[in-house]
Amino acid sequence: MSKLEPKLKITNRLHVFRAEKRISQEELAKAIDVTRGTIVAIEGGDYNPSLELAFRLARYLNTDIHSIFQAEERTDGKNK
Repeated sequence: MSKLEPKLKITNRLHVFRAEKRISQEELAKAIDVTRGTIVAIEGGDYNPSLELAFRLARYLNTDIHSIFQAEERTDGKNK
């Protein structure tokens, strides 16, 4: 069995939403019950959250998932 290769590149605007609401990474992390490191990793594009965590972020920020996270086809050759 081969490993499933990601076909989409996920980007996010979490830092933008935080800045607009003047919420620190630490405040957001505490509010949604994760570590600050998780928020740092998401914002840096090093970690894609679970669907549940994405919903918790969106609900806390009073927006929808699509406003925070965007998906586009990979152009780095990994989608073949």
